[in-house]
Parts: sequence; structure tokens; C-alpha cells
Amino acid sequence: MVELFEQLKQKISGENKVIVFPEGEDSRIQGAVIRLAKEGLIKPILLGSEQGILSTAKANGYDLSDIEVIDPSNYDKKLLAQLNAALVERRKGKTDADTASKWLQDVNYFGTMLVYTGKADGMVSGATHPTGDTVRPALQIIKTAKGSSRISGAFIMQKGDQRFVFSDAAINIDVDAETMAEIAVQSAQTAKVFDIDPKVAMLSFSTKGSAKSPLVDKVSEATKLAKAMAPDLANQIDGELQFDAAFVASVGAAKAPESSVAGHANTFIFPSLEAGNIGYKIAQRMGGFEAIGPILQGLAKPVSDLSRGANEEDVYKVAIITAAQALA
Repeated sequence: MVELFEQLKQKISGENKVIVFPEGEDSRIQGAVIRLAKEGLIKPILLGSEQGILSTAKANGYDLSDIEVIDPSNYDKKLLAQLNAALVERRKGKTDADTASKWLQDVNYFGTMLVYTGKADGMVSGATHPTGDTVRPALQIIKTAKGSSRISGAFIMQKGDQRFVFSDAAINIDVDAETMAEIAVQSAQTAKVFDIDPKVAMLSFSTKGSAKSPLVDKVSEATKLAKAMAPDLANQIDGELQFDAAFVASVGAAKAPESSVAGHANTFIFPSLEAGNIGYKIAQRMGGFEAIGPILQGLAKPVSDLSRGANEEDVYKVAIITAAQALA
């Protein structure tokens, strides 16, 4: 685990990626950003009530003198007007100036607009807000990356020197072939952020037609679509594969001898959220793997959703991941 984050820290160190934290009044956030700034890993921006932020800092003995603090309710009027105009334009008639003004008093919308307008490279939220409050502004404003029509959630599973991507295990409940294909391409890009040369297995209960079912057909079609979406990855994506055929070299050689992925996969695409969620929890609880995530994939710029049970160390690590995504 240390090795992974040491690698990411080396990647982002000195790159001065600006990450905005809408929950600036939270002590977990403040403790993490002070560490991140001191180590030269990111340039943090704390959002919230200035009085509330300073009160938390004082109560915890934190020095925020080197941290940028923005209170959306007391922001420069000219700059606020610029954000308002940019938000109205981005919404293309769906949001008027009055509504935009109200949205910009919400720290998650304000932070998202800083990312959208290039004043920040990424955002980390969710320590005190539900997932919807973090993801909704991102989808409305930042939107999906070119080639993506949806977002997904991946977990990095690590134990010792083993490192894998499990996806989607957080967002899309019942995926069709096109969605599964997009998730595969997104996950391959996530793998690269974590220095994993992606070998992407499209998982099923069948290997290369060993079983017949519309569910198998879906995964087979998703494999074809993923290869077409990312021709440069065509030799690094294969399916449909059972997990043992994807993971165990001897089984892969026996069941899919022509495959360049079978037996060597490190990026696993599940055919439903149900399967993905169960799969990563089995690996975590029975296999002793540490699950890092969920990592949101498919957005044009990185936004990360913390668990409300996150501790300071979680915030620190998620910020590092977000900066690495911004760099990629």
C-alpha cells in the first residue's frame, strides 16, 4: 500500500495541481490539506464559512496561513459574476442567473465551477455531504469526458505487490453492452494512472461461448464495442471470460488459448453492479486485499467522492489520487 501512494506522490510532486475541498470547516479536511501542502503534493483551496474554517483551525491548533480559503458568501463580486455567467452559459438555458446565483452559494456547486473554469484541477468532497451532492454538480457542469456518456466507479485492489482494477462496483446498477464497453475503456485509463499496464477481462459465467444466454451475449457484444471504442487497446481487452480463465494462467491457456488477456488480466469488468460490489467485497474481506475507492471514472475533469466515514488519512489519499487523475 505504501508503495502505491509513494509512486503517486512522486508523480504529482511539484506539479502544483490545485484541488478544491468544499468541506473546509471539517477538521479531517484541514488536517489532510495541511499535510498535502507541506509535502508539496498539491495546492489546496478550502471552501466554506471563513469564520467556521478559522474556528475549526483554532480548535485543532492548525495553521492555515499558507492555505487558500474562499468563502462563497463573501467572494469577490466581479469574479462571482464571472462564475455566474459561465454557469448560465454552461447550462444552455436550463438554469437562469437567479438560480445560478443560489447554486453558487452551495460549496459543491462553487467548487465544481472552480474546476470547470480551470481555477482548480480537481475536487474532493463527500466527508459531510451525500454522494448525490458531490456527483450531481459534476454531471451538470463538468459533464462526461469525450467518448463517455456516463460515469462509473472503480476500486483499486491491492495486497503486497498485487494491484488490480475492479469496475464498475459503485455506480451503474444494471449495465447494457454499450455501458459495459464504456466502463472497460474508462477502467483501462484508470489502470494507467496507477501504473498498471491494462489487461482488461470482460467477466461472465461463460468463457468464449461455453454457455449460452442473453447475459453471455451481452458481455461478448460489450467486448466487441470496447475494442471498437479504443482500437489502441484492442489487444488488451478480451471476453467473455470467467474469472478463473481471466486470472489463472493455466485455466486461461486451457479455456481461451488464443487470448492475450486470459490468465493475465489485471483489470476486471463486471457485468452488473451486483456482481462488482460482491466481487470486490469478497476480495477485500476474504482475500485480504485493500480496496481503494470508489474512483469516479468518465468525467471530463476529476471529482472524487469521499465516504462520510472517511478519516484524515482517507482524505489525504483520495486527494493524491485526484491530483494523479488530473495529471493524467
